[in-house]
Amino acid sequence: MASVSTELRRARAPRGSGDRLRQEILDAATELLLQTGQARAVSIRSVARRVGVTPPSIYLHFEDKEALLDAVCARYLARLDDEMARAALGQSSTVEVLRAQALAYVRFALQTPELYRLATMGEWRPGSNVDIALDSSAFQHMCVSVQALTDEGVYRTDEPTTIALELWTAAHGVAALLITKPHLPFGDVEAFADRVLGAILCGHMVAGLVGPHATSRQLVNWVMQHRSSEAASEAARV
Repeated sequence: MASVSTELRRARAPRGSGDRLRQEILDAATELLLQTGQARAVSIRSVARRVGVTPPSIYLHFEDKEALLDAVCARYLARLDDEMARAALGQSSTVEVLRAQALAYVRFALQTPELYRLATMGEWRPGSNVDIALDSSAFQHMCVSVQALTDEGVYRTDEPTTIALELWTAAHGVAALLITKPHLPFGDVEAFADRVLGAILCGHMVAGLVGPHATSRQLVNWVMQHRSSEAASEAARV
């Protein structure tokens, strides 16, 4: 029977192939995550076995398991950046751009829930590659769109970054709930997500009309007055 070292033996890589091996390591770790759905199932030894190298070869590219998983998640989130950029194409207005981006975020999370759970709900070192990737993808796309809506006068706020963070929070909350509690009566999950995110988007428009720091009572009064005006106009036309 061949020894473990024999099974793991790999032909010497040609010069300049380090990047290729790094990608193979990331691919193997990603496959293990998708197959098992658990970060603890991924070890340096199991990844090395899958790639066909010795464990020390992994350490040439990644300091430890956490660094490996950090790189896996950062690469995964780079795809989120592409998806959100693609979602903005062909939309009829900036509001629709922001709505499409938020929905694309949820859709992306649901495609690979194991990776999403690890990337956004795992414990990472402050300033990790995962944090950087999230900040430069989801958050930045939403910040740009909210700022555009503010410039257009659709949103009346002096805190566009806060609104973007609120929308990101809503998108993440919807995605997390759909992933962790799939038995709840959501109905069509994409339609559910779209309704929730649309309510957040429209809510900020209404809040801007009433006042940036309007209370719930003020918002209710504004809605009721608006409905009364509509009813009076309708009665006048009859």
